Amino acid sequence: MNLLKALATVSGMTLISRILGFVRDAAIARVFGAGLATDAFFVAFKIPNFLRRLFAEGAFSQAFVPILAEYKNQRGEVELRDLIDHVSGMLALALVIVTVLGVMAAPFIVYASAPGFAATPERFQLTADLLRIIFPYILFISLVALAGGILNTFGRFAVPAFTPVLLNASFIVFTLWLAPYFDPPAKALAWAVFGGGVLQLAFQAPFLARLKVMPRFKFNFRHEGMRRVLRLMGPALFGVSVAQISLFLNVIFASFLLTGSVSWLYYADRLMEFPAGMLGVALGTILLPSLSRLHASKSVQEYSALLDWGMRLTFLLAVPAAVALAMLALPLIATLFMYGKFTPDDAFATRAAVWAYSVGLLGLILVKVLAPAFYARQDIRTPVKIAVITLIITQVLNLSLIVPLKHVGLALATGLGSCVNAGALYYLLHKRGIHQPQPGWRAFLLKLLIAVTAMALALWFAAGSAEQWIAADWKLRLSWLAGVVTLGATVYFVALWLLGFRLADFKRYAAR
Repeated sequence: MNLLKALATVSGMTLISRILGFVRDAAIARVFGAGLATDAFFVAFKIPNFLRRLFAEGAFSQAFVPILAEYKNQRGEVELRDLIDHVSGMLALALVIVTVLGVMAAPFIVYASAPGFAATPERFQLTADLLRIIFPYILFISLVALAGGILNTFGRFAVPAFTPVLLNASFIVFTLWLAPYFDPPAKALAWAVFGGGVLQLAFQAPFLARLKVMPRFKFNFRHEGMRRVLRLMGPALFGVSVAQISLFLNVIFASFLLTGSVSWLYYADRLMEFPAGMLGVALGTILLPSLSRLHASKSVQEYSALLDWGMRLTFLLAVPAAVALAMLALPLIATLFMYGKFTPDDAFATRAAVWAYSVGLLGLILVKVLAPAFYARQDIRTPVKIAVITLIITQVLNLSLIVPLKHVGLALATGLGSCVNAGALYYLLHKRGIHQPQPGWRAFLLKLLIAVTAMALALWFAAGSAEQWIAADWKLRLSWLAGVVTLGATVYFVALWLLGFRLADFKRYAAR
């Protein structure tokens, strides 16, 4: 399997999901703006969403996929199915318990996650009500993550990558057409999450059945493979999800700031998730199974070369993405979100958060590539130590920057923390001989700098002023933004071509 082609497939599906995600956010911004209702929903949604990223797509996936790949390649079909059945049974049981407890303890969870909301009883109660509706989402989406891990191990990358489209479609339908039928209307957003979780799980089930690996939910807590997954999963909680923990803690800090701060950070984070998902998550998804197989076969040089390939692609795409996102922050926000109750002041406040987040975009994406290099080797301790130290540094930065910079300080702390995390991961990979840089890195980075500079100059002259974007109508914004993005991408890739880069140079095949 051509990994570059697989990356293009996963990124393409992710692009569809992200575009619909922006449509969903534009709809939410138009209908609800940035105020009490959106603050309540985003806090309520962030709690199960945080648990999803932490347990399901974070620690669980990174612990489960390497062991699943080992069983698939070294053991028979019976043992493979037995592993899937026991892991799915353990996961489902834990999720049911967590879901019931979460629904029952909704007010206490809101108070712990956004204590500043307690000063406004109406906002606090609405958040708790929304959380009760949303919390079962963690059950559905964690089982979706289980199914996605199985499908990815079998090389079916497109199905899990497309699945998030269904959640965004649910949001759009509930926001634009069903919100008037709810009292208060914000409850439509909560039911959109619930319905989206059901749709995603139902969508993946037929593909599991076709591969004859549909989980049968067995319960034997002494199963050897399941116990190995649990041993890896516990410490992996911090290792793969430190960025999400930082974002979650940001909500706690932001709940004490001016009303709208939570929403500004949310919309800025959504813009950052676009390149992070298309590149970081996609690369991590396709690299982990191959790295796991190479480690099992003790192919040290191929392991290092594959990791180097992933890092080069990250620099090639993440650096221009960070620069373009910072330069086009206001045009993007105005085009995507500045409708209805979302005001120009909201746009400028969100732009400042985007600038701060963009500082750490490269680090955020590199973590998605470098952390799997440890987990594929079933080395959990190293990323955990780095993650804990990074988390502490990030919170110190939060406390230092929140007073002078308000919500922007929280975003900047998260971005700088991602850079610290990525730098420490790479340092230890290099020090231990796991990654040996392939020849040509200096020339590669110099050419990359030239191409990014050319792109930045093109964007600078074509983007215009903030005042022009604020005053323009949505049709002009959309066409103008499309033209500017096309120009920037064209200049960048033409510059790379003139400097000697060729697509064939980045072809790479999966380990067998």
